[in-house]
Amino acid sequence: MDLSVAIGSLRIPNPLIAASGCFGYGVEYADSVDLSSLGGVAVKGLFLAPREGHVPPRIVETPSGMLNAIGLQGIGVHRFIDEKLPELRERKATVFVNICGTTIDEYVELARILSDADGVHAIELNISCPNIKEGGITFGCSLPGTHNVVSAVRRATRLPVIPKLTPNVTDVASFARAAEEAGADAISLVNTFLAMAIDVETRRPKLTNIVGGLSGPAIRPIAVRMVYECRQAVKLPIIGMGGIATAEDVLEFMIAGATAVQVGTASFVDPFIWTKLLDGIRAYMRRHRIETLSDLTGTLDTTARHKAWISS
Repeated sequence: MDLSVAIGSLRIPNPLIAASGCFGYGVEYADSVDLSSLGGVAVKGLFLAPREGHVPPRIVETPSGMLNAIGLQGIGVHRFIDEKLPELRERKATVFVNICGTTIDEYVELARILSDADGVHAIELNISCPNIKEGGITFGCSLPGTHNVVSAVRRATRLPVIPKLTPNVTDVASFARAAEEAGADAISLVNTFLAMAIDVETRRPKLTNIVGGLSGPAIRPIAVRMVYECRQAVKLPIIGMGGIATAEDVLEFMIAGATAVQVGTASFVDPFIWTKLLDGIRAYMRRHRIETLSDLTGTLDTTARHKAWISS
């Protein structure tokens, strides 16, 4: 069985990518997870300079999910290249670097720096974080903004460029089209949904940022729908994410139109989830006599339910 998938010019051994923000810089898990066995590692978002992020409390558990308002805390691109990237190379990880900026020039500079760094395989443009007021989300909620930042980064690097789209818009498919027209190699979706939680005893928000991003199983059906909508709108490879916790979840995203997936919140619950997901995917392929996993992408049969309704 062939579990490999292609994201633009990049071929990865299987569709499972550790989601940015949920897997540190990858090296934190390296003694527990064989990083080379994953399809890839999307590292924690990087600005040009280190960033403190928001003060705690900045994570809140919710029914079927969690809220976070970390605020993109990070060590900055130069420390990442010096301190983290060497071990990722040694561990033979496929590295997707998530980059963040407050201006297009910052995104371009990050892309140029990372293009010269040995061991970086793709750039994921974070233009969708709902937890900061400046920068990326401004681009990600504007069609011209999305097109402009993607096209600028596309011109600055030879690496695959993968904008991460926000779900906090009316029509996510239009943003997928803007990214495609700007030269993106793939798109990833969705980022977290803007949400909040309140302590009713104190009548105060549970997050110091007041609002945060909702992730986990609660958002999965919406994320699957958005992947399906984008698959109808663009020909780009899609990296789907949002509440994936089982092999069935992975397969659902792929049938809806995803080429690969990212797993985030579930890795907090079970750091060893990766082997279980791969075993479940292989079992499905055996059961359905599927030899090449990529053949499953976009195979949703939308006529089946209609036929069943007519026959009943």
